[in-house]
This record gives sequence, structure tokens and C-alpha cells, in this order.
Amino acid sequence: MQIQLNRRHFIAGSAGLIAMHPFSANAATNQAHLRLMETTDLHVHVFPYDYYADRPVDTVGLSRTASIIEDVRAESTNSLLLDNGDFLQGNPMGDYIAYERGMAEGDMHPVITAMNTLGFDASTLGNHEFNYGISFLMKSVAGAAFPIVSANVVKEMGATPTADTTLVPPYAILEREIIDGDGTAHPIKIGLIGFVPPQIMNWDRKHLEGNVQARDIIESARAYVPQMKEEGADIIVALAHSGIGAADHEDGMENAAIPLAAVDGIDAIMTGHSHLVFPSSNYDEWPGVDVAAGTIGGKPGVMGGFWGSHMGLVDLLLERDGGGWRILSHTAEARPISRREEDRSITPLVEDYQPVLDSVQDEHDATLAYVRTAVGKTDAALHSYFALVADDPSVQIVSNAQMWYIKDQMVGTEYEGLPILSAAAPFKAGGRGGPEYFTDVPVGDVAIKNVADLYLYPNTVRAVKVTGAQIKNWLERSAGMFNQIEAGSTDAVLLNPNFPSYNFDVIDGVTYQIDLSQPAMFDREGAVVNPDTNRIIRLQYNGAPIDPDQEFILATNNYRASGGGSFPGADGSTIIFEGPDTNRDVIVRYIVEQGTVSPRADGNWSFAPMEGTTVIFETGPAGAAYAHSVPGVTIEEAGQSDTGFAQFRITL
Repeated sequence: MQIQLNRRHFIAGSAGLIAMHPFSANAATNQAHLRLMETTDLHVHVFPYDYYADRPVDTVGLSRTASIIEDVRAESTNSLLLDNGDFLQGNPMGDYIAYERGMAEGDMHPVITAMNTLGFDASTLGNHEFNYGISFLMKSVAGAAFPIVSANVVKEMGATPTADTTLVPPYAILEREIIDGDGTAHPIKIGLIGFVPPQIMNWDRKHLEGNVQARDIIESARAYVPQMKEEGADIIVALAHSGIGAADHEDGMENAAIPLAAVDGIDAIMTGHSHLVFPSSNYDEWPGVDVAAGTIGGKPGVMGGFWGSHMGLVDLLLERDGGGWRILSHTAEARPISRREEDRSITPLVEDYQPVLDSVQDEHDATLAYVRTAVGKTDAALHSYFALVADDPSVQIVSNAQMWYIKDQMVGTEYEGLPILSAAAPFKAGGRGGPEYFTDVPVGDVAIKNVADLYLYPNTVRAVKVTGAQIKNWLERSAGMFNQIEAGSTDAVLLNPNFPSYNFDVIDGVTYQIDLSQPAMFDREGAVVNPDTNRIIRLQYNGAPIDPDQEFILATNNYRASGGGSFPGADGSTIIFEGPDTNRDVIVRYIVEQGTVSPRADGNWSFAPMEGTTVIFETGPAGAAYAHSVPGVTIEEAGQSDTGFAQFRITL
């Protein structure tokens, strides 16, 4: 571990230490530049590899971020490398260590090994550090060659935060030397204090309840920061695993970066948790932040994306003030490892830093073997060939997993007892992807990489509170998938080619039929065009017509819950739970816990009968093997299109 701030980057000269670094050229005597580098939400992404898809990628990986880190160090006189939490869980390598290899006393966790290799100066805990339990967490961080701090996770709560017994040290004060503009070394004390959303007590209740408690972030900061000042901290940096949310403090808030930055005595803030980038256009016009100035709550701040996608950088120009230091000026930026071009292709901007790859090569290889082996079994084929025309097993397993997860998360909340439904859509359903673009996992073993087939996107789980009326209109929005069919038609085209399959939500927990003789209520963009239509009929909950005023909890994903697809009841305002887990991770956990899953479609939706009417739709030719077993509908082969798709006929 470094004793000084990058002393290896200096050469001796007649005037003592002379800086070699252009960044510090403008620092005068008694002034010094300090560069604070941040990684956040690494989620065990050391290699540039998508373990679900089982292929390399250029958009993730600490090995890539490390190249930027080394470049910054090479051009700096004084720098610190800090991590902002969520390093221990989040991809199959993390699951492999937790569920397969384990962490015996003395074992090294690969992400800690990689961080040690890079020479991190400090980290804080994120909410995902608790996903595998406290024992696993403490064994994992024991190997860190740097302090890991968190002020608001408490084993024994005292009368005030400073009287608490915290799980890990609440803060660290690094005593270092900093080199000023003329090459003179001076002592400096840099205080680092960490925070995590108190919502961990809900998200990981089964691991934490009875073992730790969580205080409000601002309450803890206001107590500890003065103590850090009393202990001589010249500057204080908040490592806040907390996003940029409201400007005004509310007790127990999850995304508390702005009011935290405003706490007197905090000089700079590292943020994360939200998987976004600051400074960036994400936060244009956001109250309490200044994108151009790179400030959060008036203090220099940064958020470095996720999975190693960016390295956050805060540059401070410090001036010696008596026996201490004060900030004269500052800048902030987030440097990316890749660029998305106009044609959606990815251009890598850096190469791997080989020492990081080498440090965890064995664990990477073991993870590849892990994702390629079974984590459970399915006693029904998981295919999506008929996901747009009937209840479907590939959608069913997603709904089952989401419902399983949200039921557990609602225990002990004000929403416990409300009926829970689940909405899921097919992602791989032909279309522009071609006649082979379908999910097809046969009966038998299910490997982790199969989950990528079931759920293509790294969405996170959300729950919304909606009414029966909103459920009905949510389904009306989904029913835009189908063309209006005239009664008595022969082989009318069923599917609307302009309607994306990911907007065809099926809701489990209710039963319903779709009346294709009716026009669609919504157009492709979600605008109401036929307000009086009723495609959704016989909508029932527990065998009785749904009450328009009854409240339901609906499990979905962050895209949909925040307004993606413009669904009634899903505009961001109805969200009552924001899960820290991706839908993919939830599906994997569900399969592991169940051992053998039985995701047979239960036929909870179907088309309303239309006498003497047939429709035609296209799907993958391999679907013929399953056509006879699709519930609630009679399907027969009807030839092949000139684009390679198979055509099938449904008699309504």
C-alpha cells in the first residue's frame, strides 16, 4: 500500500524532488494538485466479458478502466484511487465464488485481488455487498490491502452515531505526503467516509435483520464529519454509494448525494448506485447539481457509470493554508472505456491492463466452466416460438421468478397483503432478428448462460402499485401487438409488424381474453386512439371480475416502471419498490433455489373465439416441434414465407 501519493512518479534533482507530470505544471509554491479517481458499481466485472452471453465485450471491465487509471497516475504528481461500492456481487463470477467455491478463512476474493493489484487507496460498502450474507462479506473484505469504510451500518446502535459500533470502520484518515508546485513534499491528512442506502434493511432483510441496523446517511455524516475534522483531516471526501436524487433531505432517503454533499466539512463527493454518469446530460437541469461545473450540492463530485464503464475523476487544486489545506478550484469528469457509434456499434477506447487480467485469470476460467454447467433443471421446454400468440413458458419463468422475488420483498412493508401480479414480455420472438431469433432451451439442465436467452437486457426489478382499471389498460396497451380481425376472415394476418415484442406484456396472476374484433386502444407509441374499445374481456382475479378500484402490486422491470413503452400506470410515479437486483440475477437465484423449475404456461390468457375465422402468423421453423402442445389455442402448419419463417394458422 502506498505511503505517499505516487512518490514513484518523481525523480531526484538538485532542487530536491522534481515533478515529471504536466498536470501539476500550473501549481505554484504552496499549491498542489490532487487527482481523485473513482470506480463504482463494478459488480465483479474484472474481465471485459459477458458471462451470460459467454462472449467478450468492450463496454465493461476493471481491466479496461485500469488503463485509464494508469494513464492518470502517469500524468499526475498526487492521486488517490477510490472505489464506491457494489464490487462483490453482480455477475456470474460473484455467484461462482459465493455459491460454488466459497470463501474460507484466508481465501482471496478475485475482485479484491484485482483491486489490490491496482493499488486502491480505499473503498466503501455498497448495498450489494450484503447479498451473500455478512459472514461472506467480512471474509471477502478481509483480504483488502486498503481500508473499507461505511459509517451508517451498525452492529450496536448507540445514543448517537459516534457512539455506534459499526460493521466496518466509519471512516479512515490517510496520512500522506503531497508534492507542491516546486517539488516540496508536505504532510496532508485526507479523510474518507462511506455511506450505503439504509434500504439494505429491506433488500437483504433475511441476512441483516437481527444482525445490523442502518442509520440515515445525513444523520451519520453530520455526526462523524466534525469528529474527522477534530482528528486533523485537511480535506474530507464522501464515498457515497448513493445516487443523485432530491436536493432536500428526507429521513432514510436512498439517493442522498445532494444533501450529503451539502454537509459542512465535506469537500468532495463520489457517488454511485444509480448506474449513471456524472457529469453528463443525464443531469441537465437537475436541481442541486451543476453539470458544467461538475458539482453536486455545491461540491465537486462524480459518478463513474457501472461495471467499469467509466472512471470518475475529480481534480482539486489545493493551497496550503497555515498548517492545513484548502481547495482553490476543481473540475470533474467521467472518462469512458468505449464509445457507441451512430450505427450502435461499439468502439473500444482503451486496451486491457494485463496485470489485472493476470491476477484473476484462474477465477475467470473457473467462472466460464461455472456458467456452462447446469444450475438447475427445467421439466418443460423454455421456448418462445409462440410467445406472441399464446401463454408461453419462456415468459412464464420470468414472471414466476419476478413474483417469487417481489413477494419476499413485500414482507414487513406497508404493502404486505396486497395481491401481487407479474408482467413480462418476450424479447427473442423473431421479427427483425430473423427466423432463428427465438429462445429454445430443451427439457433438462439449465445453465446460467441460458438465462441470457430468457432475459436479454440488464434491467433491474421494480414493483408498481396499480389499480384494477390500470391493469386492464396495461393489457389494452399490450394488445396493440395484434391487427384488428374481421369476423369470418380467412387467414388474416394476426401480428402487427410495427409493434415490438418487448412491449407485449403478459400479466400473470389474472386471467383474460383478447377480442381481436375490436380495434386497438393505443397506437404504436402509446397514445390513446380508440378510448371506448375493449379488447381485454373477461378479466378476472381469483375467478371473479376484477374490481377497477382494487389495488395490486405488479412486478416488472425498471424500463417499464419508469415509463418505457408508455403503459398506463407506469410513468415512474407508481413505483413502490426499486430492487437492487437485475431480472437476470433473480431468474438465476430462482432456478438455484427451486432446483427443478416447472415453467409450463398456465394458459391464463387466450383469444376470444370468433366463429369461422382463421389467422396466420410467422415464427421460427423449429417451433413446429412444439405446436401441438401450446395451451389454449389450436395451431396448424401453413407453409413457409420467402424470408425463412414458418407460417402457422390459428382457428379462432
